[in-house]
Amino acid sequence: MRPSSIALPVLLVTLGMVFTQTGASFAKLLFPLVGAQGATALRLTLAALVLVLVFRPWRYRLDKKQWRAVLLYGGAMGAMNLFFYAALEHIPLGIAVALEFTGPLAVALFGARRPLDFFWIVLALAGFALLLPWNDASGELSPIGIVLALCAGACWAGYIIFGQRAGQSGENGGGGPHIAALGVATAAMIALPFGAASAVPALFDPSILLLGLGVALLSSAIPYALDMVALPHIPARLFGILMSGQPAFAALSGLVILNEVLGLSQVAGIAAIMAASIGATITIARRPPPPVA
Repeated sequence: MRPSSIALPVLLVTLGMVFTQTGASFAKLLFPLVGAQGATALRLTLAALVLVLVFRPWRYRLDKKQWRAVLLYGGAMGAMNLFFYAALEHIPLGIAVALEFTGPLAVALFGARRPLDFFWIVLALAGFALLLPWNDASGELSPIGIVLALCAGACWAGYIIFGQRAGQSGENGGGGPHIAALGVATAAMIALPFGAASAVPALFDPSILLLGLGVALLSSAIPYALDMVALPHIPARLFGILMSGQPAFAALSGLVILNEVLGLSQVAGIAAIMAASIGATITIARRPPPPVA
């Protein structure tokens, strides 16, 4: 794939990360009102309504193979959100995202071939390690939160894999925002029972609905649509390594919105992760195509 053809998908993925972490920071405001499960259900349900109304997926015909991929994609998305927001009840945003990143990093590691690819992965791992509070704060991390964040990471890996399958399968062989709409709708149906069981009356409060709509647009509707447009046109390995920017964006969003102070090691971790993302983008995008047999 030529650099000119991959530049737009890379930009879309980057914008999606910015929106995702900004929305995650604002979503913490919902926790005292509706809890983690209620915030998840509100975020995904409102995002699904927006995406379905805008992109009208009923106009597209999907075959059985693509429907199966869409359901797996949406299922992974729903479970990822439930695990992630549950983890945020126990551990900080930046640490939760760093632990969740083990999923896309595993996708990147699985697809690695050249020594240079492993160098970027090792650099991203070093940044990941620097973001974790190994010193005084490490003893305060909840084991439950760590396990929940790692489960979210496993679902994140499934989101990448099944998202590509959903976008590439079918008669037309292409994805689009309508696939994201179907995926988010599936995820919402998975999360809604959990949210309804914990915060039904509060979910219909107009002020909470307005805040939830903003969170849904920032952290679900916009980034999922951008990802679905980009995923069919970007290698899974490159997408996985680009996701290494998520902990950095989460830490920066926490600093700006939640007033979370960063230590020197966390700043170094952000720099290492961003360097790995940029390096992987440059080297993989410029890799020459395989010779024609």
